[in-house]
Amino acid sequence: MRKTLRPLVPGSLFLALVATCFAAAPAAPMIATPVPVAFEVAPAAVEAPEAVVEDLPTAPAPAPVAIAAEGLAPEVLAAALDAVSAARARGVSARTDLLTVIDYSLPSTEPRLWVLDIERGEVLYRELVAHGRGTGDNYATRFSNVPESRQTSLGLFLTAGTYTGGNGYSLKLRGLDQGLNDRAEERYIVMHGAWYVSPQQARAQGRIGRSWGCPAVPETVAKPIIDTIKGGSFIYSYHPQLAEAGAATPAAVRAAR
Repeated sequence: MRKTLRPLVPGSLFLALVATCFAAAPAAPMIATPVPVAFEVAPAAVEAPEAVVEDLPTAPAPAPVAIAAEGLAPEVLAAALDAVSAARARGVSARTDLLTVIDYSLPSTEPRLWVLDIERGEVLYRELVAHGRGTGDNYATRFSNVPESRQTSLGLFLTAGTYTGGNGYSLKLRGLDQGLNDRAEERYIVMHGAWYVSPQQARAQGRIGRSWGCPAVPETVAKPIIDTIKGGSFIYSYHPQLAEAGAATPAAVRAAR
C-alpha cells in the first residue's frame, strides 16, 4: 500500500537521502567556505591598484530529503546509497527519483521491501517480499548467482521492461554486481506477484511462500509497484553476508574484484 511522508515522531527512522548520490557522474564535494583566489603578481614597475576580493558565488548544496522509513535500518540504507554511488562511478545510468531497498536479514513475515521516492521524500510502498526456496525458510540464509539454485541473489539491480508470462505481469531485472547477481537475466530472476506472498500465508505457516529466487510481492500490489519502478531504477538487495564476503562494505567487495 502507498505510504506518504509522516511528521517526525520518536522511534521512526529519519535519514537524509542526498540527491547527489543519484547524480549522473560523481560530483566534487561542496566546499562550505569560499575558495581562496590566486592572483597574478603585477610587475614591480607597475603600481597595481588595491585588489578587492569578493566572495565567489557558490551553488547551494542540495537540500537533503528526509524519508520516514520505519523499519529500515540505517546501515541498510547506507549500504544501498553506497552501492548506488559506486554504480554511478562506474558509469551506470539510472533514474534519479526512486530507490527500492530489500532487507533480507528480516524474516519473511515482516514487510522488508521499501520503495522510496527520493525527490518527494516519501515511502511509496513497504511490502512483504519472498526469497528463494533454496535460500531458507522464514529467514534467508543462503544466496547464489547460480542457475537452478532457486536461491536469491544479493546486490544492486537495475529495473528494465515488463512482460506477461507464467507468473503474470513481471518486471525484468539486470544484475549489476559481477559474481553476485550478474546472471539474473539468465536465471529469469524477475519481480512478479504471487498469491503465496500474503499476511494470510504468514499466519498459516509461520512464513510466506517462497519463489525460485525472484523477489515476488503480493498480487494486490504487484502491478502498481512494477509500474512505479520499471524503466531503469535501482533495487538493492541487502543481507549481512554482503559485508562478510571479505570486505567491510559492499563497495569494498566490488573494488576488490
